[in-house]
Amino acid sequence: MQADDARYLKRKYKGGSLDVHPTEKALVVQYEVEATILGEMGDPMLGERKECQKIIRLKSLNSSTDIASLARKVVEECRLISPSRLPEVEQLLFYLQNRKKSAEKKEKKQIKPRDLTPFEGMELDEEANINSIDDYVELLYEDIPEKIRGATLILHLARNPDNLEELLQNETALGALARVLREDWKQSVDLATTIIYVFFCFSSFSQFHGLITHYKIGALCMSIIEHELKRYDLWQDELLKKKKADILSNLKKEYEKALKKYHGLLTKQEQLLRVALYLLLNLSEDTRTELKMRNKNIVHLLVKTLDRDSEELLVLVVSFLKKLSIFLENKNDMAEIDTVEKLAKLVPCEHEDLLNVTLRLLLNLSFDTSLRSKMVQADLLPKLTTLLGDEAQRQIAMCILYHISMDDRFKSMFAYTDCIPQVMKMLFDCGEDRIDAELISFCINLAANKRNAQIMCEGNGLKMLMKRALKLKDPLMMKMIRNISQHDGPSKNLFIDYVGDLAAQIGLKEEEEFVIECLGTLSNLTIPDLDWELVLKEYNLVPYLKDHLKPGSAEDDLILEVVIMIGTVSMDDSCAVMLAKSGIIPALIELLNAQQEDDEFVCQIVYVFYQMVFHQATRDVIIKETQAPAYLIDLMHDKNAEIRKVCDNTLDIIAEYDVEWGKKIQSEKFRWHNSQWLEMVENRQMDEAEPFMYGDDGEPFLQNGDILERPDLFYSADGIIPADGAISPEFFTDYQNGDLLGPQGFPSSSLTDGYGQTIVTPARPATAYGFRPDEQFYYGYTASR
Repeated sequence: MQADDARYLKRKYKGGSLDVHPTEKALVVQYEVEATILGEMGDPMLGERKECQKIIRLKSLNSSTDIASLARKVVEECRLISPSRLPEVEQLLFYLQNRKKSAEKKEKKQIKPRDLTPFEGMELDEEANINSIDDYVELLYEDIPEKIRGATLILHLARNPDNLEELLQNETALGALARVLREDWKQSVDLATTIIYVFFCFSSFSQFHGLITHYKIGALCMSIIEHELKRYDLWQDELLKKKKADILSNLKKEYEKALKKYHGLLTKQEQLLRVALYLLLNLSEDTRTELKMRNKNIVHLLVKTLDRDSEELLVLVVSFLKKLSIFLENKNDMAEIDTVEKLAKLVPCEHEDLLNVTLRLLLNLSFDTSLRSKMVQADLLPKLTTLLGDEAQRQIAMCILYHISMDDRFKSMFAYTDCIPQVMKMLFDCGEDRIDAELISFCINLAANKRNAQIMCEGNGLKMLMKRALKLKDPLMMKMIRNISQHDGPSKNLFIDYVGDLAAQIGLKEEEEFVIECLGTLSNLTIPDLDWELVLKEYNLVPYLKDHLKPGSAEDDLILEVVIMIGTVSMDDSCAVMLAKSGIIPALIELLNAQQEDDEFVCQIVYVFYQMVFHQATRDVIIKETQAPAYLIDLMHDKNAEIRKVCDNTLDIIAEYDVEWGKKIQSEKFRWHNSQWLEMVENRQMDEAEPFMYGDDGEPFLQNGDILERPDLFYSADGIIPADGAISPEFFTDYQNGDLLGPQGFPSSSLTDGYGQTIVTPARPATAYGFRPDEQFYYGYTASR
């Protein structure tokens, strides 16, 4: 077509879809442009269609914007949107108004591709043109300076996302870049940095990750990073040698010259490390790719890079480590090396983003017990405490401190910092607002330590805590108060003023969790001066306690607290009598039957019996009117050591005051220990493979006959039994007088072995076999009376 034939150009716009921008406060209008060239007579000569989009940015849109007015304004000013689509525009604007942008949340702030600022050496005197890409590729086949120029021109094209699709189609250009990087990266840091930057631009978009994998750029970057870190170590050693040499020669010229060169090399190397690591971070979006990096030791390389001073590089490295730390294998790799110690050096720091991401990495690592221990050893506790005063970092620092406070070994260390006064102030500053879960949970943990609890109670601390907890009926605040109340000392005596307030909450229909904590706090108040009888009567607690002992009457947690409360008040003689007369003991036995599989319930109920047998009135009720002793006998051989201990102590008291029950208890103890002995002997006979025991010389200890057949091992009450087996007359005299007693003091008329043969054997002290000194047993035999 000749130019003179064309008269004018006609454009026709056709509106398309309308949607919101994925990240910005903007509308995206898709439309189609049809361009037609008309001839002299007005007839179309040539036509072309192209799909386009227009972005309408809405900078003024906020939470108070009038959506209807803004929608009308958008439709009026944009001819691509038909007035009939006004309701659709309003709906999209309403969505944008209520959408929470991730960028607005500091805790989710991420590094964006544009954050990787251009570095020294990227400047060009000419403007790159996508149509000249073939010329730029030709430069990649020249010498190093020309290769750098060609790669830089391609990089300028790649930094524009609109060019990436076209570059993707140019396999020659990408293949040449990958080849040059693979062959020449050691010859020029600038060349390696520039080419990796080109591929980094592709890595910023997930759909191009396959391209980078195809050219194996990720694996090459790992090799480059490892090599550069080794070069850094060599530079450090060389610089140190220069410094020592200059000191010896009293000259500083060589060292200063080497130092200047070192800083120049370091700047370029850190640019290379930064872009290479950034590319790997983008690729690690795929967990399979991340696993390959882990197998190539990426964690160790990143931790080694933490020694650098460049804040931009450190932000990237720590961000990468934070992403890796969510997987157990990576976390274990970090635990094996001095990751925590290096991170501790970055806390605190003036670079806000670096400090924030470092704390977030430490938070991820603090879920591991051993790493929490390393944090304490690295002196992070006072540093984190200081950050509680920084509003921007307070929340993360609080979470890390909470994790550290979970370990009993470290709770006492908080008393030697300014932590407790700070968190108490934060609690009181909340007023009637809801307290953050992290803050109150941290305080609950701290209150479990005696010294911390004393600091919390200083001044009006306890008064303020009680006032807030009772006013707002806050169960978590009351849990903190309960932890404070468990410690003996001055802090416990302060609770006398609040016994009435706590008791008053129990009779009311309050939230169950709150009542549980009030009961638990009262149960901890083992104060001699406290008149529990008056408290029970004034607040009419006995019916409440009895009613809540019935299985299924409430949640198990509440019933358990009721049992513990009964155990506490039963220490008072008059209270124990009051409870016994109310019929609480049968209710406890019924509960014991229902909860016999729950060790905590069983232990606490048995403890109530233990408290009650101290008092004459309740002791008689338990022994003569209930079957509690029989239950205790059944539980005396329970698997739980604490239950056995409380049962033994309770049964010892019962046996001391009641002869009949004493005999039953002694008989059961003998029966149990005897059966244990027989079982042990039978098992030993079954398991014994060798009939002899050998000494150091290899000869058996016993060569002739069984050990029981040796006469010198038999003893009488007066000494060794003669070899002929005759028994002295004094033995029979002692036996008839009842001096020779069986287990637990019972006279033995005869003892039979496993074959029915009658044998009389004196008792041996049980201490030789690990039992209490006041018990004697006949091992391996059963007694018949």
